Amino acid sequence: MASPTWESDEGYPSYPKISGFGWMRVAVRGLLILLVMLVGIVVLSLIRLVEKPIFGLRRPVGGYVPPWVCRMSLRIMGLRYRKTGKALRGAGAVVANHSSWLDIFTLNARNPVFFVAKSEVAGWAGIGFLAKLAGTVFIARERKEAKRQQILFQDCLKAGQKLLFFPEGTSTDAQRVLPFKTTLFQAFLDKELLDDMKVQPVTVNYIAPTGQDARFYGWWGDMEFGGHMLQMLAAKRHGEVEVVYHAPVVAADFANRKALAAHCEAQVRGGHWSEKHG
Repeated sequence: MASPTWESDEGYPSYPKISGFGWMRVAVRGLLILLVMLVGIVVLSLIRLVEKPIFGLRRPVGGYVPPWVCRMSLRIMGLRYRKTGKALRGAGAVVANHSSWLDIFTLNARNPVFFVAKSEVAGWAGIGFLAKLAGTVFIARERKEAKRQQILFQDCLKAGQKLLFFPEGTSTDAQRVLPFKTTLFQAFLDKELLDDMKVQPVTVNYIAPTGQDARFYGWWGDMEFGGHMLQMLAAKRHGEVEVVYHAPVVAADFANRKALAAHCEAQVRGGHWSEKHG
């Protein structure tokens, strides 16, 4: 069964009307980010021509291009980035809370990862192409696909990739952490991977610009991607995002996927600003 999209009882934020200066910021920032992405696409495509026949699923060089694109895009947008803790080195899995399409930039900016995304993303105009080029692993959130997807995850992990999962199964308003779904954690307990399989919980905290709705960066439910992106590009001042890297754990130390998922959820939830500040 597909994961339902999360909805808020409070409705959606009321974003300000974009002013003339706001549209100027949209144009300048949008063009600069587009230019950075085009450079990244060309460079990554050239690298993959040589890299793919030799390394297959592994991306020892190409994997560093998307993080550069993400860092530059955040700087152009004006969203301040802050990192706490150390990112896992080498192959493994990263599990994080999911608040927005901006997570693609914030979680990849300082830590080369390969996202695991729902299959629908592959068909999104523009984003689908970029996601495929960056090595995103697409999955269908249906029980009948669970076994096939588990094998796919195992192949990627054995190839040395660091996969990033959103165990909540949906994005939120950036004000909470939803209960983690445990199914995907089973891939981390594969007998061939168990002894060396490391999993790192990561918390992403978005702090809205002064005077804006606290949910400013959240993107969920029926919110239009285009409209939300325009607001992000038009904002006169941005807030900040904090990415908290918690201590990695070894999958073999946990009895089953539910125990592993519960630990990761507790770590992510404990690092979220809503838990710290009530």
